This record gives sequence, C-alpha cells and structure tokens, in this order.
Amino acid sequence: MPVYTDIAVVEMLMALETAGKAASASAPALRVSIVLPTYNERYNIEPLLAKLLLLKQHVDLEILVVDDDSADGTAELVRKLAHHEPALRLIRRVGRAGLASAIKEGLLDATGDVAVVMDSDGQHEPASVLRAIETLQQQGDLDLVIGSRFHAQAVILGLSGRREQGSNWANRCARFSLSRAYGSLTDYMSGFFALRLDEAIPLLRAVDVNGFKFLYELLAVSKGQLRVAEIPLSFQPRIHGSSKLDLAIIWDFLISILHSLSLRILPRRAISFGLVGSTGVLVQVLLCQLLTGLGGISFERALPFAVVAAATSNYLINNVLTFRFARLRGFALLRGLLKFLLVSSLPALANVGLAIAFYENVARDSLWAQLAGIIVVFVWNYAASSRFVWNTP
Repeated sequence: MPVYTDIAVVEMLMALETAGKAASASAPALRVSIVLPTYNERYNIEPLLAKLLLLKQHVDLEILVVDDDSADGTAELVRKLAHHEPALRLIRRVGRAGLASAIKEGLLDATGDVAVVMDSDGQHEPASVLRAIETLQQQGDLDLVIGSRFHAQAVILGLSGRREQGSNWANRCARFSLSRAYGSLTDYMSGFFALRLDEAIPLLRAVDVNGFKFLYELLAVSKGQLRVAEIPLSFQPRIHGSSKLDLAIIWDFLISILHSLSLRILPRRAISFGLVGSTGVLVQVLLCQLLTGLGGISFERALPFAVVAAATSNYLINNVLTFRFARLRGFALLRGLLKFLLVSSLPALANVGLAIAFYENVARDSLWAQLAGIIVVFVWNYAASSRFVWNTP
C-alpha cells in the first residue's frame, strides 16, 4: 500500500521552510505550479491534493488538474474542492484527450516560476515535489529536474516484475535514441519532473503531443539545450484503479523511437502509417498466394481481392493506432471505410495495373510485382486519407 505518512509530510515542510529561510527575507515567495493530468482518478486525487495543498504555507502555490472528461466524477470532485481552495484550478477537456497533450496544456496555462508535473494516481510521493524544487533552487543553473525510477537510490514499490522489466527495456531504447544529448540520464520517460517555465516555454510549444511520453518528447526536441539533473523517486503502488498502459501506448513508444532516430525529419503519423502499411503488404501477399496457390485463381484475378483486403486491414489498424485521437466509431467507422476505399481506389488501380505490367513485362514474380505497386501508392494514401478520412492535416 502507498504510504503518505505524517512524518514524510512534516519532513517535507520542515525542509521547505529551511530552504525558504536561506533565501533573502525580502524576496517574493517562489510561485510553483503543479500540473496533475487526470483520467478516472476520483479516488486517488483527493488525498493527493490534501498533501500538496500543505505547500501553500511556504510557496505561492497553484495546482492545475487537467482532466480528460473523466467518467468517474473526477472533474466534479475537483470542481467542488476548488470552491474552497483558490490555489486549485480545474481544466476540463472535452473533445480532446491524451496524457502528453494534457501535460502540455497544463504547462502552457501555468503561471508559476517553476512547474512540477506528476501523476495523479498516488505513485509519486508529494515529498518529491519539495526535493525537485530544492534541487532547482540550490543549483541555479538547472532548467529541469527529473524524478528517476532508475536512480541508484530510487525505491520501486509500484511496478510488478514484468512492468519493471518492460520499463527497463523501454528506457534503454530511449537512451539509445537520445544518448548524444542526454547520455548521462537514467530515466527518460518519467512522469515526474520540475522545470523553470521561462526557459522551457519555447520548447514546450514544440513538443509533439502524440508522442509516447511528454518528458521523452521534450528531451528530444530540446537537442541538448536543457541543463538537467535527477533525483531518486520513491515509486509507490497504485491504491485505486488500474494502469492506463495499453497497445496504443506501446505503439506510440515505437513510433517515438523511430521518429527520433530519423532526426525528426519524417512525420510521426507517416511513420505509423508506413508501419501499418507493412502489415497490409503482408495481408495482400499472403491472400494473393492463398488464392493463386490453393484456390487455383489466376494472379490477375486474385490481386484485386487481395488489394481491397489489405486496404481494409490498413484502415482498421490505422483507425485504432495512427489516428486514435480522431478515431471513428459506429456508423462513422463504416462511412470512413467507404471514404478510405474511395480515396485509395485510384492508387489501388495503379497498384493493380503496375503490378500486372511488372509481372507480365519485367519479371513473372508476383511478390516483386506487388511491391512495385505498393511503393507507388503509399504517399498518396497517407496524404489523402489523413485529410479526407480522419480530417487531420
């Protein structure tokens, strides 16, 4: 069970008071903004806020709860609490969602000198807020302080063995992609960090909110400009609810790594669209081989069926992964499929025509014939379907 003990809170406040006494008595209180992205965290957010609001005694505090229209009443609870707490602000987002975009919106709305981002599920201890602020103040040349789960002094109680192994693997991949700029860091995807807003605002505006982790994207776009330090985290188990980790988040991580390795030249969605397209290649090739080999159908007749099946497969996967923030459902999903097939029809005809011409005139190799057609139509399908099917630029 997570423990936010009275002793930890008292120690936090005593240390903060000591730090405050070290500053000039005439200096204005440091304004600190704490950004808490939430989605269905009703039973975790209230005890967390109670601890964080104790910081009002020592800093000019602002807490921004950025809620993605939770279905469990999280926003309603925070709204009621804010009636009695001027330091508490609610940003309720309707029609837009995502952890990275919630963090970005909260940071850009924050009015503090220093902003702290932390999870709302109770896994980050409130005492870590103090340690991050103290580190920024004591080392005046720092721009960013990261709470690291992989620091030598970190205590990890809130990850299962399997999750910890997966996090370690993902962190190694992240280090590989960012090693030139930030090779000395230990946790590139932490959900806890503190930064000086004046220095960070231009970089925050450039962060891709479709990325896997906000911190990772911030480090990637900064290209080594940020002066960074780490503090150890005491990472606690979640009390209520379950982790938001799912297939789409894992997919985002893969895209983020490839995006960084491409020097951020290729658009994220183009990379995702291309990877999904590779599954369509597999569907088309296997179905064509099945129809010609087992069904006894000629290549010329089998290919159109295989092309339509591959296009349908690409559409459904892209709807779940590449364009999930504009995901189509119900009747809109069927209408979107018809649009996608229509948008793909001309290049699909070109695909079929080019493949057959290659097969008949260059080499009677059905695999290379299909690949020649697929390569020609990729760019058209990506650009046209982004605009006309999912209505994204």
